[in-house]
Amino acid sequence: MSLNVIDYEAAIDHLSWDEAIEALRSGHEMARAEVGDLVLGPPAGALLDRAAYIAGTGYGVKAVTVFNDNPAHGLATVQGAMLVFEPQHGCLAAVIDSRLVTEFKTAGDSVLGARLLARPDSRQLLIVGAGTLARSLVRAYAAGFPALERIAVWARKPEQAQRLAEEMQGMTVEVAAVDDLPRAAAQADIVSTATMARTPVLEGAWLRPGTHVDLIGAYKADMREADDELLTRGSLFVDSRETTIGHIGELMIPIAEGVITADDVQGDLYDLVKGSVGRRADSEITVYKNGGGAHLDTIIASYIARTMADRVQ
Repeated sequence: MSLNVIDYEAAIDHLSWDEAIEALRSGHEMARAEVGDLVLGPPAGALLDRAAYIAGTGYGVKAVTVFNDNPAHGLATVQGAMLVFEPQHGCLAAVIDSRLVTEFKTAGDSVLGARLLARPDSRQLLIVGAGTLARSLVRAYAAGFPALERIAVWARKPEQAQRLAEEMQGMTVEVAAVDDLPRAAAQADIVSTATMARTPVLEGAWLRPGTHVDLIGAYKADMREADDELLTRGSLFVDSRETTIGHIGELMIPIAEGVITADDVQGDLYDLVKGSVGRRADSEITVYKNGGGAHLDTIIASYIARTMADRVQ
């Protein structure tokens, strides 16, 4: 079979947030994936390999380097590619720019979680953070929640939030920078955090009943975005038990301190898509930890490979 090499610029205009979110949903109707990670090298310049096998879908390996000093040299911090192997014979079917996979995987993961947990009448979204991921979140949430009326953006540096809001003026939903985080959180139906915070930036006391919280940014063992009150006040869910509970500070730290237990996590995307767990009342606060995982990368990469292969046929 022919090998499809897919770079970001060639593919970005041919992909759909709705299709990506649906690919993630349908991917979680399949058997649970096998996943494994490998990390090599020093923290300032590490190689991270994330691999998955999904019966019926195939194999995926995302290999990236993370070099903290790259921006000083005009280079992106993360460099890498995603390899997609088809399931029948294990042939390499596609090599995809890792940036493309990560963008659709991360934001799509959060919006799928919100579709399954947020109140259907949600109208107000708050995004905490104004980096690259926030831009994807604006587009993904606008596609996944067409009834949204306003997307507020808060950042530690107000000029970053203002710049993002100005970039998004062509959206069908209003995008506005805000400077009062507690007030914005109290008005939101959905709060999505995408920061590099190592100590909580979002407090449970700010939230009104019925809010859905989408936690993305804390991806290391020493990082947190939500305080203890938020985690104890809300019903906890994750995208994948295997890649969050024992790996990410958002859950590891409060579990170690006795604030919550692993059993407080009510389910992950496999359970949510199946319908065995979920929101039980309009007044319930739901908390979803987006931790990522190689199986999510593999589902999205397979969607991208199929879409681009169809274009050349």
